[in-house]
Amino acid sequence: MVSAQQFDSLRLELATKAKSGLDFILAATLVWAAITFVWTLPLPVATRGFITFFVGALTLPLAWLLSKALNTVWTLPHNPLQPLGLVLNLAQLFYFPFLIFVFMRYPQHFVMCYGIITGAHFFPYAWLYRAPAYGVAAGLISAGCLALGLALAPAQLYLIPGFITVSLMGLAALLLLGHRRNAPAYAAAARH
Repeated sequence: MVSAQQFDSLRLELATKAKSGLDFILAATLVWAAITFVWTLPLPVATRGFITFFVGALTLPLAWLLSKALNTVWTLPHNPLQPLGLVLNLAQLFYFPFLIFVFMRYPQHFVMCYGIITGAHFFPYAWLYRAPAYGVAAGLISAGCLALGLALAPAQLYLIPGFITVSLMGLAALLLLGHRRNAPAYAAAARH
């Protein structure tokens, strides 16, 4: 049985070495910026949605490249919590049937729904990485996408991915600040 203190140490190690998923958030920021561009193109809404699926697929390879640049760790074999980050990320794939339904029946709402799924899937990371900013981002992005989706005219839908991009930039900044707080705490704990 793991004590509460050991459990918190495992979470702190994961948050520090993985930099609280900063590589994924920066990759998502770039991807949502590209999606914003796609939604400014003079194409049918369904075509923009279709392109969005493919642009979204760039998140994982971009995160991997950014992990090399940021020196983040994706595998900690001795830490039993390490696989949970990837599992939580992959869990959003189970929402894709809903997303495909929206794409096929209500393409004008596709980018809003994709944004809501993206935002909502951040919530468990607040606990995993000891980063409340994830919880705030989950609520802000989900509610913001809904509000924009209900209020915007079809020609303004690019504002939804633009909003997500700006929100992810803010989340990345908060995660970087959190990492700067966690790193000394982890270093001190590792010495003991």
